Amino acid sequence: MKSFLQLYDITDGDLEQVGGKTLALARLHQHKIRVPKTFCVPCHVYDSYLSGTRLKDRILMEINRKAIEKMRWEEIWDVSLRIRNFFLTTPIPGRLGQSLAREIHTHCGTAPVAVRSSAPAEDGKSTSFAGVHESFLNVSGTDAILKHIRLVWASLYSDAALLYRKELGLDISKSSMAVVIQELIPSDRSGVFFSINPSDSAQSVLESVYGLNQGLVDGDIDPDRWIIDRFSGNILKHTEPMRDHYALPVLDGVSLESLPEDLRNKPPLNEQEIRQVWETGIKAERLFNRPQDMEWAFSRDRLVVLQARPVTSSGFKDSDDKRAWYLSLHRSHENLKTLHDKIENSLIPEMILTADKMGQIHLPEMTNAALANEIKTRQEIYDHWVKVYWADFIPFAHGIRLFGQVYNDAVRPEDPYEFMKLLEKTGLKSIERNRLLEKLADVIRQDPDLNETLAIGDEPAGDHLFMVLLEEFVSKFGDLACQTSGASECYQGNTAIIRIILQFARRPSAPALKNDKTDIHALREKYLACFYSEKQAFAKDILHLGRASYRLRDDDNIHLGRIEARLFEAVREGRNRLADPDAYPFDLERLAELPALSSPLEGPVPSPEKETASGVKDLWLKARQVVGHPAGPGIAKGCARVILEQDDLLEFKQGEVLICQGVDPNMTFVVPLAAAVIEERGGMLIHGAIIAREYGLPCVTGASHITGLIRTGDQVTVDGYLGIVTCDTGELES
Repeated sequence: MKSFLQLYDITDGDLEQVGGKTLALARLHQHKIRVPKTFCVPCHVYDSYLSGTRLKDRILMEINRKAIEKMRWEEIWDVSLRIRNFFLTTPIPGRLGQSLAREIHTHCGTAPVAVRSSAPAEDGKSTSFAGVHESFLNVSGTDAILKHIRLVWASLYSDAALLYRKELGLDISKSSMAVVIQELIPSDRSGVFFSINPSDSAQSVLESVYGLNQGLVDGDIDPDRWIIDRFSGNILKHTEPMRDHYALPVLDGVSLESLPEDLRNKPPLNEQEIRQVWETGIKAERLFNRPQDMEWAFSRDRLVVLQARPVTSSGFKDSDDKRAWYLSLHRSHENLKTLHDKIENSLIPEMILTADKMGQIHLPEMTNAALANEIKTRQEIYDHWVKVYWADFIPFAHGIRLFGQVYNDAVRPEDPYEFMKLLEKTGLKSIERNRLLEKLADVIRQDPDLNETLAIGDEPAGDHLFMVLLEEFVSKFGDLACQTSGASECYQGNTAIIRIILQFARRPSAPALKNDKTDIHALREKYLACFYSEKQAFAKDILHLGRASYRLRDDDNIHLGRIEARLFEAVREGRNRLADPDAYPFDLERLAELPALSSPLEGPVPSPEKETASGVKDLWLKARQVVGHPAGPGIAKGCARVILEQDDLLEFKQGEVLICQGVDPNMTFVVPLAAAVIEERGGMLIHGAIIAREYGLPCVTGASHITGLIRTGDQVTVDGYLGIVTCDTGELES
């Protein structure tokens, strides 16, 4: 088979080589339904590329480093990112690349095209995985098209594809990918048509926007929506949105622009055009003998079908897992800009104000009835902010990922995490908290008498500088060792904070934050130099969003933790009164009936699964190494401190290696004391990895069962370059 096919080359027997999307376009074309000029790079070209570059071995190593079903979402994205970078930095070799380049130059020239996936498993007969693989609009020039072909191939291992690998039948030894290269239609109107309404089989659904379809697909533009009688084509209902934006092709991409005033009160389609789309969709349904989901566009009043696939159930709608929710976190540039404004200018100021207002209430002066109301109110406030956290703050973390993808696509660095250097030093709240701890430690260093007083468990007078700073610390950051989970309260009081500060004070001075030799200014200029002048504003905006997302990935937990601390403060007051009923004898039943006062006061950090105790330890005895993901460069040796309970954190000593299931943002106060950080959870974007990079510490994430394999006191070596943890203690070998 040829390496570059035209639609008339394709027959029904070519499905396994061209995929369902290409085959559908070929059949539409053969039956005189207008489609764009379309070409296909068949699956065998992808197979030849993998074998000719030996990428298959590298992909196998990435996928088999850890069982995917045991990976968190962050780890899966990391694997996908690294594989994507393999494709970005590995050209199509030799005669294969030269042949493909000639075909592209001959048939596409410099005209803008869309480069789309056409995987054989993408659109099945009963289940669709639309959106798993990538498509790119407004790509022009041979080199750019070749690059985007490789990016479409890379999307065979997107995080979505890895999550749904079983349903997709993803098998490194068998799976393949065809690529569609399609003339870009300069559409003035576009949309989607469902020949059958999934909610009512007697109806069809038509959605339309001005400009290109990408604004509709990405969810950035609300469409006009028509419900149509499926059998007669009569319009049953029209829902009009606020029309204010449309998507336009710009240099090397698509931009969302303000819709001209004269179009804002005018639907994109008239009744004749609506009927034309309906008739074409029904014709496609009869051709394929199945209801169709059809993307279409009008260009100079001519209807063009961009693609068609069966209307099926979505492969993403799972009732028993969170994969569909995870994929919903992927946000477009415009969506992230809106979310950033909401978080920075509305949500965070409101969280700070809420915590401050609760802090001004003097709980001991309240009656039992008033305190019961206050606890109930604080519980409602906290529950509200937990919902906001999941609805708004968690999705905004996608800003880091979006910047990483844009950076890697533009720069094509050897290190897929080079972009992280441009996100660091953004003023994390965790760093601010640790600086205040260091300030308290400085007071101890300069006052030997104070050191002795604190060491024996006493405190100086309330007006002493140390106590003033300590009060400031508690007011700003609350208690130590509390997880932002809502699962338990872990009040430790001043004693716990002082114990950690004494550890800080035993060092000569604060460790400076990482002084990376990388010239950040030069790195930023290298990144920006990859964009034409017309795209500079976009490049800077994506960087700004990435830095804000990186900072808020850590800070949001601190703000939520302050609200949580105020809830626990009221709960403690209520429990104290129930324990001493004579002090507050009236309306005690109001307190006793509160659910918040009947739950346990404290709860341990979840322990590792029992599986780690026996069989896994046998594996450790044979290997003495655990391979995780490199998340912070450097090599360090030290004594292990395994965190299984909240109180374990408060025993942490200078120079130990922090080992835990996962570093919560409210646990990062011990990181300046650590020699290295190891987590069972994985990913470059988890809190422990973020704070470790700020301090320049070696960090390994995704180290399976590490809290069961290593014991506190073991000597370990941490290689943050390779993601390897080695136990140096001979005791485990016996």
